[in-house]
Amino acid sequence: MSQNSTLQRGLNTRHIRFLALGSAIGTGLFYGSATAIKMAGPSVLLAYMVAGIAIYIVMRALGEMAVHNPVSGSFSEYASNYIGPLAGFTTGWTYVFEMIIVALADVTAFGIYMGFWYPDVPRWI
Repeated sequence: MSQNSTLQRGLNTRHIRFLALGSAIGTGLFYGSATAIKMAGPSVLLAYMVAGIAIYIVMRALGEMAVHNPVSGSFSEYASNYIGPLAGFTTGWTYVFEMIIVALADVTAFGIYMGFWYPDVPRWI
């Protein structure tokens, strides 16, 4: 990246798609939560709270890094800068694979939910 490049504000089509994908994560989360609470009881909520606090701390740290060193790229840029190029590469591709898995899980959960309203329609549709 050259020293003369500047950041621009604005949402591209890919940003909108990832926002939609992120909101679809709720479908899988609620479906998975219902099953987990049914099997293990309300203690699952405590585990979710602990995980939520950990995620909050990580997101705050990423926010501080973004304010201190705004770069054009994702959080893998921070891993490259502060840990090393291999860490940035691994972080970026791990995120891509995670998004693929989440998308597939959400499509599965969506099929299960739609089966409630349209039981005659095959879930693969």
